[in-house]
Amino acid sequence: MIRFFLLNIFIGAWTLVCCLWGFVLSLFDGEGARMHALAAVPWARMILWVSSVKVEAFGTENADPNVPRIYMSNHQSAFDIFALLDKLRVNFKFILKQELMGIPLLGFAMNRAGYIAIDRRDPRRAVASVNEAARKIKGGASVLVFPEGTRSPDGQMRPFKRGGFHLALKSGCDIVPVTIVDSYQIMAKGSLRIHRGKIVMVIGKPISMEGRRKLDMEALMREVGEAMNRAIEKYRPP
Repeated sequence: MIRFFLLNIFIGAWTLVCCLWGFVLSLFDGEGARMHALAAVPWARMILWVSSVKVEAFGTENADPNVPRIYMSNHQSAFDIFALLDKLRVNFKFILKQELMGIPLLGFAMNRAGYIAIDRRDPRRAVASVNEAARKIKGGASVLVFPEGTRSPDGQMRPFKRGGFHLALKSGCDIVPVTIVDSYQIMAKGSLRIHRGKIVMVIGKPISMEGRRKLDMEALMREVGEAMNRAIEKYRPP
């Protein structure tokens, strides 16, 4: 119980410090690259360290910092964000729910870092967000999408939403499937309790968009989902 309170107090205080530091960096960083490298990444690594959570990454050679891509990750826990910031060593922008931008100070920092919010309740604004993401890709930044749209409570993948796949087809940018294994055991959806342990992250080989059309959407979604499921089966402890 004491660990629970101390961890959550520290994480809250550390998040405040990093948000303020990120704001200072944003004054000199129009694209958010410095905020990502010097505020978001240290924020994540410190939280992982104090929580006694290790991240083991496989396939890191598939993440090329010089090539803009769409990274798609399954989503099981809030700790997925920390694992991705720690081990996915490229300049990427999260695509996230509009509601998260309403979190005091943190939402402001994410906005200044160039993260992209999608309002699923408003189709026009959702399309505008996809167009914004496409512009960032053309400007050289990668983006990261959680295609399930929300966290899985039990580690089983939920059906994918189409937004990230529309973005891939629109931009012509390769998709890199990223699989996170059993992070829900570290911090489950709806809980603030943090357990010690290890998260495994698998960065898959890029899936080319060359020759793909909108009619290929369902096949593309299956291909990405199958790549993630294979990684879960391979790396999930017996």
